[in-house]
Amino acid sequence: MTHRIFVDGQEGTTGLRIHEMLARRNGVEVLRIDADKRKDSAERARLLNAADVAFLCLPDAAAREAVALVTNPKTCVIDASTAHRTVAGWAYGLPELAPGQRDAIRAAKRIANPGCHATAFVLALRPLVQAGLLPAAAAVSATSITGYSGGGKSMIAQYEAGGDAKLQSPRPYALALAHKHLPEMVAHTGLARAPVFLPVVAAFYKGLAVSVGLQLDQFRPGTTGAQVREALAAHYAGERFVKVMPLADPATLEAGFFDVQADNDTNDASLFVFANDRQVLLLSRLDNLGKGASGAAVQSMNVHLGVEESLGLV
Repeated sequence: MTHRIFVDGQEGTTGLRIHEMLARRNGVEVLRIDADKRKDSAERARLLNAADVAFLCLPDAAAREAVALVTNPKTCVIDASTAHRTVAGWAYGLPELAPGQRDAIRAAKRIANPGCHATAFVLALRPLVQAGLLPAAAAVSATSITGYSGGGKSMIAQYEAGGDAKLQSPRPYALALAHKHLPEMVAHTGLARAPVFLPVVAAFYKGLAVSVGLQLDQFRPGTTGAQVREALAAHYAGERFVKVMPLADPATLEAGFFDVQADNDTNDASLFVFANDRQVLLLSRLDNLGKGASGAAVQSMNVHLGVEESLGLV
């Protein structure tokens, strides 16, 4: 069976990567809009409603406008923007989130693709809250270091133009403590309050790692670092794309430095636990353009269509 796919916002970073992934597989017909009609609402509406799956790779306001153009009840919309990630009626596009999440994605006609920082954070924290190891009321802080591709075309152009010395050092941002991923980071972990979240952009193209440092006395009494790691391993047992690494990963400790880019060009997310008798450090790593964006969107499409979940992904 051939499925018709349309990417609204096909020239953006996420849209281009989705097209690359679709090109690796059979069984899809990609609908494309002529360059001179990209802002033509009637033509966009025609293609959106002709598609079995429509990806929205647009700013939030434009994504909401695009959803309003969809009148065909058979069209499944997968929105890569922030607009619908905590909206009732939209399935969160993270199949590994919890038991039953794949069923929700399969049944939904509206799927919200997770944010890159949020994906890494939720993958690390959700199982611990769900298992009762970490109280929902815990005070959590997180730092994320990411490549500049996450800033879209304008930031990519800024970094690749060169000549600006301040771009060579890591740059913390979102200092008003209101990053747009925070609502989903709370909603999909089960935490009762937002983490103190500091994202940092650095002078490499792609790759992302979220770190969360916790005191063991924040956990259920008697919890050890090994039990934290075991809770993650149990939650993701059998998952192809989420890998829980050995406690105090020997390869990382031997190298002495953490490789933020080691999951690039894959749809993998790798979870690490480092601990002593007082503290735990969680690290969650992914490709911000893969499992953090385009790969996640294609994975959700595969789940929704009932085909092999890894089609088009590596």
